[in-house]
Amino acid sequence: MKIKAAVLNQVGTPFTIETLDLEPPRTGEVLVKVKAAGVCHSDYHLRTGDTKHVLPVVPGHEGSGIVAEVGPGVNRVQPGDAVVLNWAPNCGTCYYCLHDRPNLCTTYVGPLWAGTMLDGTTRLSRDGAPVYHFSGVACFAEYVVVPEISCVPMTHDIPLEVGALVGCAVTTGVGAALNTARIKPGSSVAVFGAGGVGLSIIMGARLAGASQIIAVDRAEAKGAIALTFGATDFIMAGPQVPQTVRDMTEGRGADYVFEAIGIPAVQEQCLETVRPGGTLVLVGVSPMGSSTNLPGAVITRQEKTVTGSYYGTAHTTRDFPLYLDMYRRGLLDLDRLVSRTYRLQELNEAFADMLSGEIARGVILFD
Repeated sequence: MKIKAAVLNQVGTPFTIETLDLEPPRTGEVLVKVKAAGVCHSDYHLRTGDTKHVLPVVPGHEGSGIVAEVGPGVNRVQPGDAVVLNWAPNCGTCYYCLHDRPNLCTTYVGPLWAGTMLDGTTRLSRDGAPVYHFSGVACFAEYVVVPEISCVPMTHDIPLEVGALVGCAVTTGVGAALNTARIKPGSSVAVFGAGGVGLSIIMGARLAGASQIIAVDRAEAKGAIALTFGATDFIMAGPQVPQTVRDMTEGRGADYVFEAIGIPAVQEQCLETVRPGGTLVLVGVSPMGSSTNLPGAVITRQEKTVTGSYYGTAHTTRDFPLYLDMYRRGLLDLDRLVSRTYRLQELNEAFADMLSGEIARGVILFD
């Protein structure tokens, strides 16, 4: 079938909207009509080259839609089901899955980073040549073919744009607070970066009962946004931040510090911001090949814990429905997280708005 999709053909160039060929789903695969796709830095990293990927590629990893067709052997979903797309599928049987860390499942890492389906081939093509799928999802497109295990059913009473955000930003951020850090009630928290992931961390910290939540961002407009999501304070980014946070926390520093940007220099500043005995959680993904200088003597003598958080330490079949239910009960304000919606043709504008820092999360809506 012919579909419209965003394509990155060369690093450093804008995404282009093109007509591509999409094959039907094969065994264990599902055809999904995409309804909503979130605009995330992880996709923009393809354009800058911070994330290396085979080209040409269709980006988009944070999405939701309606199942249109299923391939042989599929029993998890059926046509007409609403689904959230999961960009980190898990096998359920490997070491990590069996030790309650399905977000670290390595079974499908090879083909997903190669931009293919699980059998090593693509379903997308252009003039007979393969076009690759980002994260096995490639949801900046009218339709996608994805592995069955990348489809997590959601109920039809949830807006599909909300479902899309649960597919990445919400799970990554809320999960970092609740699953990775396991914030204790009454704690002080600092969050560097108030985009979709950072705001989700703030919501997770509030759910965990943090008494002080300090948001840090380079965009002044993010201050008001962060406060509406549960931050108690806002600080403009700059070299003064560690001392300012110490001044706000009786000279200690924050109990938990989250870095939601992926910039090594900011990660280093975050270590200065966390108190002795506290925890630094690295949520943002740094450019491939970069390194972060974290002084070992400080970590040892002050017993600071530094940990990564990948996809919010999520178990997606458990956590997607959980976060959607929290939304339904008014515990997660995900409607407000959708700042602006766009058409697929406006994708480059959506990324420009994201980079400006003026919005929480942009969403591409189809139809």
